[in-house]
Amino acid sequence: MSWTDAAAFYAFGKPVLWTDLVGNVCALGTVWLAIRRTIWTWPVQLLGSALLFVASVSAHITGNALKQALFGVLAVYGWVRWTRGMRGGAELPIRSARVRERVALVSVMIAGTVAVALLFVLLNSRGWKISWAPWPDAYIFVGSAVATWAQGRALVDFWIIWVAVDLVGVPLAFNSGLVVSGLVYGVFFVMVLIGFRGWLRQSRELRAVTA
Repeated sequence: MSWTDAAAFYAFGKPVLWTDLVGNVCALGTVWLAIRRTIWTWPVQLLGSALLFVASVSAHITGNALKQALFGVLAVYGWVRWTRGMRGGAELPIRSARVRERVALVSVMIAGTVAVALLFVLLNSRGWKISWAPWPDAYIFVGSAVATWAQGRALVDFWIIWVAVDLVGVPLAFNSGLVVSGLVYGVFFVMVLIGFRGWLRQSRELRAVTA
């Protein structure tokens, strides 16, 4: 057995992989750091994405593995964006998305989910076994990408997108055998609500100061 398949312990009769466990600890840390609006959000996310990529490949959840690979790229993007925005010790310039930006975010989520799901279905029919649940897998993949991109641009709305993703991510993770991921998604839901409230209040304060 390789280190990628090594179980840390067993829960509900299923093995909990070390990569899944540590990767999700990093994921929880990423949310906590994002709530605090610290630049350390991104290097921790980069590490967590690498570990969860390995865990997802082992569980044969290709959509989730692709999501983690994309997370790694977006973590670098967010790292650069936040570094520029916080240059000179400045406060991270968070704000709510404009109407046009919100329409674009929703449109990308819908169109992207359909496109990726159809691609998964096509590849499954060709014997590639990309995903056993192509539609929810595609939704999580696209929604997570959109949320992380919006987070990189310091848009308060990224928290709302994460709520929508978590509502599907919890049952899919449990059904896929990733027990820790399922539990963490549930914790995410609570933390996301806390983060949304904090970021919304901060954005309003910044807007008042600017005005």
